[in-house]
Amino acid sequence: MSAQDTIREQVTSHSVVLYMKGTPQFPQCGFSANATQILKACGVADFFSVNVLADPEIRQGIKEYANWPTIPQLYINGEFIGGSDIMRELYQSGELQQMLSK
Repeated sequence: MSAQDTIREQVTSHSVVLYMKGTPQFPQCGFSANATQILKACGVADFFSVNVLADPEIRQGIKEYANWPTIPQLYINGEFIGGSDIMRELYQSGELQQMLSK
């Protein structure tokens, strides 16, 4: 299975997926920590996370999958939402909470 196939399977079989550096318990970059905090603030305690530091193929593959150069990356119901800056903007406007409640 290619990295692209793995990513496609992950984002379509889980409602909320966060590709991040580290884990939700131990984020290894500030942006990943921020993304985790935003999801928790939205009441999403349990989401599927992928530590890109553990798998170089996924780390590169996710950038190609969404054509988005940075990590973290959030997917909701198979749809790419964005990185931590976009997540913060959507959270502040209330849009992220609506997306997550569907």
